[in-house]
Amino acid sequence: KMNERVVAGKNIEFDEEGFMANYQDWNKDVAEELASEIGITPLTERHWLVIDFCRDDYAEQGDSPTIRRITSQSGVPTKELYKLFPKGPAKKVAYVSGLKKPTGCI
Repeated sequence: KMNERVVAGKNIEFDEEGFMANYQDWNKDVAEELASEIGITPLTERHWLVIDFCRDDYAEQGDSPTIRRITSQSGVPTKELYKLFPKGPAKKVAYVSGLKKPTGCI
């Protein structure tokens, strides 16, 4: 069941797990608001590097990237990724990036 709410002045649909239903509804203001909801603020240049990588990767692959994929391809090492997006970075970065929950994440 979809759930609609207003984020950064836009009506956005979220799936039953709380992830954005349509990644094209996303923009940087939406990202900032979603990030602050989960306590990630402010978004730094390094956050944006990971977010942009994940969005590009999603557009190519059709799925949210795994932690291994993010760390091996974005240039952000695992330790830093966990600092940027504590406690479940793949899930958190997918959320902030407007992507669906990564496959294999609990």
